Amino acid sequence: MSLARSTASRFAKIALGHLTREYPNKLDHVMADAGDVRSPRDLHPIFYGSFDWHSCVHGYWLLATLLRLRPEMPEAETIITLFDDAFTPEKVGVETAYLARPESRGFERPYGWAWSLMLQAELLRHKDRPWAAAHAPLAAAFRQRFESFLPIADYPVRAGTHFNTAFALVLATEYAVMTDDQGFFDLLQNRALLWYGQDAACQGWEPSGDDFLSPALIEAEAMRRLLPRESFDTWFPRFLPNLADKQPVTLFSPARVSDRSDGKIAHLDGLNLSRAWCWRLLAAAMPEEDPAKPLAINAALNHLAAAIPHIAGDYMGEHWLATFALLALENG
Repeated sequence: MSLARSTASRFAKIALGHLTREYPNKLDHVMADAGDVRSPRDLHPIFYGSFDWHSCVHGYWLLATLLRLRPEMPEAETIITLFDDAFTPEKVGVETAYLARPESRGFERPYGWAWSLMLQAELLRHKDRPWAAAHAPLAAAFRQRFESFLPIADYPVRAGTHFNTAFALVLATEYAVMTDDQGFFDLLQNRALLWYGQDAACQGWEPSGDDFLSPALIEAEAMRRLLPRESFDTWFPRFLPNLADKQPVTLFSPARVSDRSDGKIAHLDGLNLSRAWCWRLLAAAMPEEDPAKPLAINAALNHLAAAIPHIAGDYMGEHWLATFALLALENG
C-alpha cells in the first residue's frame, strides 16, 4: 500500500485524460431563466471537465498531490502547465461569482464544498506556485458556506454517497488544520459531536446499491480526526464494539460490482477504495495490542485489491476512481 512512481504516472495520465474533457457532462445547475442555458465551460472555466464539477475539483487535487509526492514523474510539466492556465484570478472569479446566484445556494453541498477545501489545502503545500493564492477566494466562499450551513443542519446525512456529512467533515478538517483555522476546526468538531457523539453499536447496514462511502467507517474516521485522542479511544469501541470478532461482517467484505458501465453501480468500486482508506487510518489509531488491528489492516488490503484493477476502463468510473485510489494508497 504505497505509491510507486509508475502508479503515480498512471493516475496522472488518467486524470489528464478527463480534466479538460467537457462532455459528457452532468451539471448541478439550477436555471432561473433562458439566459442560464449555458455550456459547462462557460459556467465553470476551471472545473468544466471530468463528467461533473466535483469530480473535476478532486481530479485537480489528485494531480496536485501526485506532483508533490512524485515530482519526477514524466507528467509533471504537463500538470504545471495545466495548473498555470487554470488557477488564475480571472477564472477563479467566474467560479466564485457562480456561487452568488440565489439559485446556487445548494450547489454541490456538501461534497463539492469539501473537495474545494481539500484542494486548497493541497495547493497551499505548493509554496513556490501561485495556485493557492488564486484559488483562495473560492475556498473562502465554501468555508463561509460551511459556517452558515452547519449551525442549521440539525441532523447528519448518513447515506454512502455525495450527501454524506461525515465525509464532508473529514475533508474540511484537512483545510482547517492546514490553514491553522481553530475557529473553523471547533465548528466542525462541535457538529461532529452533536451528530455522532452518542452513536453506539453500529449495525453496518451497508452497502447500499450506489454507495461509494461506508457510512460506518467514514463516521469513525471523522471522529478520529476531530476528537481528542482519549475521547476517540472511548468513543470508537462503543461505536464498533465487536471488531475483534469481525463484526459487522459486511465491513470486512469488499462489495461486488456487477456492471461498471452503470454509473451508480460503479460507485461500489469507490466504496472498496474508500473503505481501504478508512481501515488503514483507523488501524493506525488502534493500540498495538488490539486484536482488531491486524483484521483492520487485512481488510484494507482486501478492499484495495478488489478495486485497484478497475480504476480505468469505463468512463463512469474512470473520471473519479483514481482519486479514491490515491486516498487509499497515500493517506495512511
